[in-house]
Amino acid sequence: MFTVIGLMLGGMCIGFLLRKSRFTWIHNVITALIWILLFLLGVEVGGNRQIIEGLATIGLEAFVITLAAILGSCICAWALWYLLYKRKGGRA
Repeated sequence: MFTVIGLMLGGMCIGFLLRKSRFTWIHNVITALIWILLFLLGVEVGGNRQIIEGLATIGLEAFVITLAAILGSCICAWALWYLLYKRKGGRA
């Protein structure tokens, strides 16, 4: 845990020191690293027998949580829109 926090703080410090430099290529590097991490995560999950055997249950739970999160986000976004624009007589 301390290693992860130390690496994050170290990266923040280096970023702060180099903030005036232009790193136009860094977006491509970050994207490639994210794709590699996702691939390795898939390899790890695919190699875990317990996860593969319980995939139907895990998938159903993930689907329900996803639907609840989307519904909650839509309701909150609508409520905020209503409070900011409709209630005060503003134009949407």
